[in-house]
Amino acid sequence: MFVLAGLLVGAGAAQSPTYKVGRAPTADEVKAWSITIFPDGTGLPEGSGTAAEGKEVYARRCSECHGTTGQGGESSALVGGQGSLASAKPLKTVGSYWPYATTLWDYVNRTMPFHNPGILTDDQVYSVVAYVLHLNEIVGENEEMNRQTLPKVKMPNRDGFINDDRPDVGPKSEK
Repeated sequence: MFVLAGLLVGAGAAQSPTYKVGRAPTADEVKAWSITIFPDGTGLPEGSGTAAEGKEVYARRCSECHGTTGQGGESSALVGGQGSLASAKPLKTVGSYWPYATTLWDYVNRTMPFHNPGILTDDQVYSVVAYVLHLNEIVGENEEMNRQTLPKVKMPNRDGFINDDRPDVGPKSEK
């Protein structure tokens, strides 16, 4: 059993028992949706890639929306904005805002390319992530990103977030 879009789903259960529509997901569908990547890298698959490898994948799959060097286009900029978060016009990019490189891997894997998400192989995702990190001057062009190295990447804004210690949203932080 698992929860999908707020509904409890399991073997033989319809997705909408109230309206008698839908169907139970197949085992392959559950496996494809059941992906959790944690900031510490838990859940990252095998595979690897470098920015040099990712440049070609990015040009084919990402540049139409994000610009040839991540500057933005149809979609958000991925590069720039360092030091802008405290300004009147913050630019929230991978290099200025995101706290974990593993979150970038998860996002690219699940949602990109926008018009056909999920078509990238694990190696391609690692390569594109390495390329975007390289464009932000966070990793070197030939530095390999994989399940061991990606969680060790220190993002510029990693310490820019605070824990939400409200009792209804998670554990209390130490004071």
